Amino acid sequence: MRIRYEQKQDWTSELLADKSWRMEMVNFTQSFTIAPNQSSSVNLLADSVRFHETFAPTGITIDRTISPILYVIGLSCNPLSAYIWLSRKTRRNNSSAIYLGVLSISHFIFLILHIFVELNVAWGIKTYNKQVSCEVFYAFYYIPQYLAPLLILGFTVERYIAVCHPFKKEKFCTVRRAFIVVCALLAFSVCLGLMQAYIWTFDPIYRDCNHREEVSRGGEASFVNVWTWTTELLMFGVVPLAALLFNILVIHEIKSLTNRGPAYQQPGSGSPMASTVTLLSVSFYLICTWLPATLVYSLQTLFFPNPYVSKEEVKDDPTWQRYFVYYPVRKIVEEITLSNSACYFFIYAITGKHFRDRVVAIFDVRRCSRCKHARQKKRTGDSKYYVAVSKMEHVTNGNTIETNV
Repeated sequence: MRIRYEQKQDWTSELLADKSWRMEMVNFTQSFTIAPNQSSSVNLLADSVRFHETFAPTGITIDRTISPILYVIGLSCNPLSAYIWLSRKTRRNNSSAIYLGVLSISHFIFLILHIFVELNVAWGIKTYNKQVSCEVFYAFYYIPQYLAPLLILGFTVERYIAVCHPFKKEKFCTVRRAFIVVCALLAFSVCLGLMQAYIWTFDPIYRDCNHREEVSRGGEASFVNVWTWTTELLMFGVVPLAALLFNILVIHEIKSLTNRGPAYQQPGSGSPMASTVTLLSVSFYLICTWLPATLVYSLQTLFFPNPYVSKEEVKDDPTWQRYFVYYPVRKIVEEITLSNSACYFFIYAITGKHFRDRVVAIFDVRRCSRCKHARQKKRTGDSKYYVAVSKMEHVTNGNTIETNV
């Protein structure tokens, strides 16, 4: 999820660094200037976590409670999803399995990196906020965020071709072509992510990660502003909307084929139709979890508090009160967006029979128990057979002897 940071020179220029639109509150707190005649001016305190614990405890509680649950779900279910989708049996004739398997790996990596961000934002524990590690961390942190929507758009387009242009399916919807497309999308995401190594650096004054001074010059027309708005609108605006458009076309075609009767449906459409339901569900879940985040981001300027108030005036200032209402709402939206990287496993299991059967096969305790019982029975039978053979008498040269085999 994207954590937003603000330029210290202009605190109203909130920039994105997490697709859930989470704001890096350390920089947020340090961006305020103390009024000349207000020695106790807010300056949001030196510790933003403590500040929000005092004035907006609900938001902090939401962050600290829900995120760990999503981590447990995502870090346990995503590897299992990747194992099932990328297994030879599943991906042999299913090009979409390549996209879904890599998507699960991407979400797994992102959740691991997001833990470090969460420690910084929600708990005030700094981990990656050091020389060099700032650049390296944000380069890797952005790559899976860029890759996920591209993968979803990739298999959405593929499903559109399979349903709406079935005669081109054999050419464009192959496992080999899916592998090539995934590699191309990964390379594109890496190129975009590496730009963050240039944008971010360690700020020795604030002892935290911040934008480089040279990319922050120019205010609204600065390089970091232009780059951020361009990439964010492209990856988290245009791409989901494009996926939505292709989904609508697919649904329209399926409805049209259904109304025409069985004669017009594609041969062997049972399995492809089930796969289409799974892919449509994944795509729509992406859209439904990201659109609220986009809305929250677009409205954030309405809730910027007045920095020139004293600590005592915060509780009575109307702008600050609106911010304290906005903050927990934003946290709820962030957790909904974070669930996008943790909960696809349940969509796969509910909508995909093959996926569900594989999960049952992996965790079928009864079958394992039957197998264990069969092995024990076999060993018992072998033992009895061994005893019986050992007591067999054989005649050699007219003499009777007991032979052990």
